[in-house]
Amino acid sequence: MNISRLINLICIVVGGIIAIYAQAGEEQNTFLLIGGIVLLMFGVYRTSRNIPSKYEKQEEDSFVKSEPIEDDEDR
Repeated sequence: MNISRLINLICIVVGGIIAIYAQAGEEQNTFLLIGGIVLLMFGVYRTSRNIPSKYEKQEEDSFVKSEPIEDDEDR
């Protein structure tokens, strides 16, 4: 497993655990909840950066091929 993916996974899991822990108590710790959500979103952002866009691939694999336009002078 790539070290970058491992860091992303750790951020997501630890951030989720912290957010759930902060929410579970009778007296909610707001700063701990915010920290957990920030860590979770940081991991999700880093993961989503590496996912390619589906629109970039559609343009490359298009069935429609364009042909060069011929001038009237060449005929």
